[in-house]
Amino acid sequence: MTAKPLADLSAAGVSIWLDDLSRERLDSGNLAGLIADKAVVGVTTNPTIFAGALSKGDAYDAQVRELAARGADTEAVVRETTTTDVRNACDLFRDVYAKSNGVDGRVSIEVDPRLAKDTDKTAAEALDLWKAVDRPNLMVKIPGTVEGLPAITKTLGEGVSVNVTLIFSTERYRAVMDAYLAGLELAKSNGHDLRTIHSVASFFVSRVDSEIDKRLSAIGTDEAKSLLGKAAIANAVLAYAAYQEVFSGPRWEALAADGANAQRPLWASTGVKDPNYSDTRYVDQLVVDGVVNTMPEKTLDAVADHGQITGDTVTGKADEAQAVFDAIAAAGVDVTDVFVTLETEGVDKFEKSWAELLETVTGQLEKAKG
Repeated sequence: MTAKPLADLSAAGVSIWLDDLSRERLDSGNLAGLIADKAVVGVTTNPTIFAGALSKGDAYDAQVRELAARGADTEAVVRETTTTDVRNACDLFRDVYAKSNGVDGRVSIEVDPRLAKDTDKTAAEALDLWKAVDRPNLMVKIPGTVEGLPAITKTLGEGVSVNVTLIFSTERYRAVMDAYLAGLELAKSNGHDLRTIHSVASFFVSRVDSEIDKRLSAIGTDEAKSLLGKAAIANAVLAYAAYQEVFSGPRWEALAADGANAQRPLWASTGVKDPNYSDTRYVDQLVVDGVVNTMPEKTLDAVADHGQITGDTVTGKADEAQAVFDAIAAAGVDVTDVFVTLETEGVDKFEKSWAELLETVTGQLEKAKG
């Protein structure tokens, strides 16, 4: 039986996605159990998740040995192992996908993060992943960097569903939404059925508090200290207000008339990093109909145990949220620099995880070859 807080969250219109995937989760029935018992209706992955999965246990050994016998190199093994997990997860979610008319039951896989600054290679990699997994409920993750924006449009224009990741600022989020609308327009001109294309925009939450709190603490004034822990939720509220604005205008209405789906906001990075804060704050305080919240299992368990879901906590709070950011800037924090720093660190982190993944797989290949 689904815990009441999770049932309440789903009833409030929030789609619960798990921010994790591994061969062990699939083979053990753990993921199937989360679908059945904890209202999980989707999965997101990233290079850090796969690096962790392949470095633990022996779940991938048989496939690595098989690939080694066929002469596969490290890059090919990474591609085969990760797309196999994602394909199998897509199959596991097919009932959810069908019952939600394609809205949920989604599994995301990210393009090689080393391509984040290369538009053409990112778009080509996205199409390759789409074809390799070959499942309609796949979403390909593309970073919302400046270089990623035209790649997002190009990929959507080919009829591919996209999860735009690493979004931190509302300014960049507006550019992402513009890239999405342009992608739908391109898809329409290319003859694709807009009803089959879905997208989410992954707006990172907890990292905003971590970076801004660090800067507020360094400033150290009473004014600065009074703003600790307020930035991330305010930032997400402003993002949702931007979403409401963009997906109600004439450009969107013309696409909606052709069956297009709105690009849903997705709250990412919802695991709480500061032990002084409630471990469910980035779920409890970001409840609004039509969004996704992707959680690590630790956060999912915390919400199931003691989450406080009290209905919509986002709509109509944009003015309050803007006042928070005005105060943060007045206290001496360079907010623009915060977002540049977070994006740079985000790309670097995934590149590092990808390097660790390649190193792990290289070691497994050498072992398999004896």
